Amino acid sequence: MREPAPTETPAPARDPLTTAMRASHVLAGVLVVGALAFAAFGAAVGDTFYLRLATEALIFAGLALAVDILLGYTGLLSLGQALYFGLGAYVSALTLMAVPSFWAAFGAALLAGTVVGLVGGVIANRVRGVYFALITFGMAQVVGKVVYNTRALGASDGLIGVPVVDIGFGPWSFSSASPAGLFLFVLGYVMVLYAVAAYILDTPLGRLLIAMRANEGRVAFLGYRPVTARLIAYVIAAVVASLSGALYPMLRGFVSPELLFFTTSGNAVITVITGGAGTLVGALYGSLLLTVIKSYVGSWTEHHLIVIGLLFMAVVIFLPRGLIGLVRPKIERMLSRERKP
Repeated sequence: MREPAPTETPAPARDPLTTAMRASHVLAGVLVVGALAFAAFGAAVGDTFYLRLATEALIFAGLALAVDILLGYTGLLSLGQALYFGLGAYVSALTLMAVPSFWAAFGAALLAGTVVGLVGGVIANRVRGVYFALITFGMAQVVGKVVYNTRALGASDGLIGVPVVDIGFGPWSFSSASPAGLFLFVLGYVMVLYAVAAYILDTPLGRLLIAMRANEGRVAFLGYRPVTARLIAYVIAAVVASLSGALYPMLRGFVSPELLFFTTSGNAVITVITGGAGTLVGALYGSLLLTVIKSYVGSWTEHHLIVIGLLFMAVVIFLPRGLIGLVRPKIERMLSRERKP
């Protein structure tokens, strides 16, 4: 008598959120490959301007990541994330002027971002909706004005004369004055921030934040404390923004109070929505796109903000999922087909 053939156990279906995150990783990988090719070309031709411009775009992409954690995943619109970006920049600059060490500046920015983010989170998380946006906006403006009027921090001129430092990893080191070296370092730095944020958002904590964005009222009935989850998300976003800001004085050699003002926060929000909120990788692409537009259009006219405003309105009206929303669903379908037996 013939025995029945053993049946194969079908592979378990992958969580759609996990598939979406994997699609973002694919796009992040494409970005890294393109950035490496750009760095190789720039180093070969001895370019400085475009490598430094791309480095600045990556630094502000880190700020956009922080905004996306709050806006895209938690549903919190922060209009004051520049507070932590500027904080990281100023703390890093002051540390470098006292102790020219990258790791000292990194540690100081990490500590400052965590402590101030915790304090700011306790204040901002007392309110919801538009009031949360106004509170975050107000905190950033207050701190920005304090810095603007503090002579010890350079007042309106900012801190000038941040020294060039050597960034070392064991036996290997390079100077922050090297355009290609700093670009590659910032690329790796921002991708690490992206990877850490993606990992956190793919954990049960990340699922909780997404659930809160959908319906915070029901989350409490599942036994979770939304206030605690919101505070954790706020602190994580503050640390990401602070660590991104810590790189700015290494690139430009100075910091100014403008880094703390609404313009910086507003640009980050536009970056996230244009690239695609709730995708993480959209923040990276959006920052690169807006930086290119500012540089190219700004070389022709001083009214480049009109172009950015028109682009922003077009994305909001015709592409509510952002530019990444045109590509990521196709990658998700490809990944889903690979999963099927």
